[in-house]
Amino acid sequence: MSSPSRIPPRSGTAFRLSKGQLLTVIDPQGEQVSDLVAFNAGDTAEAISSGRSLDYASKLYLTTGDPIYSNRSNVMLRVEADTVGRHDFLLTPCSEDTFRIIYGDESPHRGCFGNLEAALAPFGIGPDSIPVAFNCFMNVVIDAQTGSFTVEAPPSKQGDYVAFRAEMDLIVGLTACSALQSNNYAFKPIDYKIED
Repeated sequence: MSSPSRIPPRSGTAFRLSKGQLLTVIDPQGEQVSDLVAFNAGDTAEAISSGRSLDYASKLYLTTGDPIYSNRSNVMLRVEADTVGRHDFLLTPCSEDTFRIIYGDESPHRGCFGNLEAALAPFGIGPDSIPVAFNCFMNVVIDAQTGSFTVEAPPSKQGDYVAFRAEMDLIVGLTACSALQSNNYAFKPIDYKIED
């Protein structure tokens, strides 16, 4: 088995994932979020859809066995294994605007959105095409009465992972999240591996 690739803190990457391959996203140190987006490699106008995936599953927290649908209601990925069981599929990738509006940063980091934009550009995918990400290990706690939510520390521990089986040929963007609140106020790497 090959050793995993590493995404440095506050950065991102993009790569092709063939139908049938297994992508495993690993939290090597614990409490680190990874934003995942995916596009149909043959037609990048088709991308993962949080709205359709959550609607069809009738739940907010997707885990082992759950499919991730596209904006055209096709299954793009299926969660094959998950040692955490808590991920977010509601909140948009953090960005310069996130840090400016929420944190008041005068010189904000480009965030996961900027990292995804740079990583996906060689594949011809522009910023307006980047969807809501599947935020691996992100812990969004929702008040059932008011609908208000808070972003809490990720429940992932060192070595925890979530694995996805590709149901079509894909282009995948993946980050080591850049938002302080999402990662319990420390920035760490994310590992990933691709297996046939």
